[in-house]
Amino acid sequence: MRASELCYLGAAEARRAIARRELSPVELLEAVLGRIEAVDGSLNSYITLLGEEARKVAGERQAEAMSGKLRGPLHGIPVGIKDIIHVKDVRTTAGSRIMADFVAREDAAVVARLRRAGAIILGKTNCHEFAWGGTNINPHFGDCHNPWDVARITGGSSGGSAAAVAAGLCAAALGSDTGGSIRAPAHLCGIVGLKPTFGLVSRYGVVPLSWSLDHVGPMTRCVEDAAVMLGVLAGRDDKDPQTADRPVPDYAGALKGEIRGVRVGLPREYFYEALDFQVEKAVGAAVKALEGLGAEVKDVSFPCVREAFSIGRVIHMAEASAYHERWLRTRPQDYGHDVRLRLEQGRLFLATDYLRAQQARTVVSREYARLMERVDVLVLPTSPIPSPLIEGEEVVLGGQRVDAHGAVARFTRAFNLVGAPTISVPCGFTDSGLPIGLQVAGRLFDDVAVLQVAHAYEQASPWKDRRPPV
Repeated sequence: MRASELCYLGAAEARRAIARRELSPVELLEAVLGRIEAVDGSLNSYITLLGEEARKVAGERQAEAMSGKLRGPLHGIPVGIKDIIHVKDVRTTAGSRIMADFVAREDAAVVARLRRAGAIILGKTNCHEFAWGGTNINPHFGDCHNPWDVARITGGSSGGSAAAVAAGLCAAALGSDTGGSIRAPAHLCGIVGLKPTFGLVSRYGVVPLSWSLDHVGPMTRCVEDAAVMLGVLAGRDDKDPQTADRPVPDYAGALKGEIRGVRVGLPREYFYEALDFQVEKAVGAAVKALEGLGAEVKDVSFPCVREAFSIGRVIHMAEASAYHERWLRTRPQDYGHDVRLRLEQGRLFLATDYLRAQQARTVVSREYARLMERVDVLVLPTSPIPSPLIEGEEVVLGGQRVDAHGAVARFTRAFNLVGAPTISVPCGFTDSGLPIGLQVAGRLFDDVAVLQVAHAYEQASPWKDRRPPV
């Protein structure tokens, strides 16, 4: 198999080939490193590349595979790590000048689990500064560019992970999601991005943005890989007291491709009201495809969703500003302008504002739980628009001209507020070749249902084999 083909093997597919001794971890890694050298100069998806260390580990994984000893479901698979997640003895910059020289003394819990499963840590991927922004325009380490059109944003804040996965610069990657930072870049870059249920995956060793909204999850080229990754990442961690003590299902084994009788809700209020016409067309076709697979599709109402964005914004900004309080006093000049502005705004909220927002959050969460008694999953657009230009532009949505960068994550924040599992899966392309994502959300801790619906749709759609032109 040619190196260019090896770079686009899915994680599960590559691991099966390694188990059959048809592919070696060294061969796979060298193909990916060669591709990084060839194209990442135009994408800037990595901040720190761990080439030599990865080669050493690949040699160890190859020797283990030849002796029939596979560590786990990611044996020999090269994985990118968003640069807010600690990797032992490697700098974690959080995309910021403030942490540019910080070196972690131990792996984050998720990185440790990846290693135990046999993964090869390939490098630290670019991100919006301190994971707070939806563009991955970064004044400190350079902007990240979309592999479908390098003049456009990848989305943020996990844009480096999304670009690397889409362009074949790793088999899978980790991202984080506070208001849409896994799903929005997945939509804009044409990959799969999964935000698991809050509390399913440990955040120990991850630079926080908002303690009660942050999630860590996988970014992959197919749903099966997301399920495999979640099976590795999920589970109780005593170092993160917010992780749930629950059995971890066989997420990958649950992907049967059969969704006949699954109840799919379409929350038309808000989510379907102001869309780019090509996004509307692609999502409509995806809904018809789900009906063709036997799903029972019906309109549902989620009235509080309009308030969810503002409620989440208060919580997000207050918690972020609290974490950054010391640096805001001592190093304000070292932040990028956009992040510093948000942090300064967050300091203006009172304790009463924060507490009322948390009370309102409880109301929204209860309403979501009642809604999910009527259906198994919700299906909606991941974002109202395709990827906008890095230099910025305005779009018309619902008859109003709005900033395109600000519109990208309009449909994602509510699911962070309630902690529900949500995935973005490619569902089409615009006439100019830009990806479009379909968002599937489910009940708390029913990540299996979300993965099953996304996988069934993916297998019935023509989009999973499209590759960017970069």
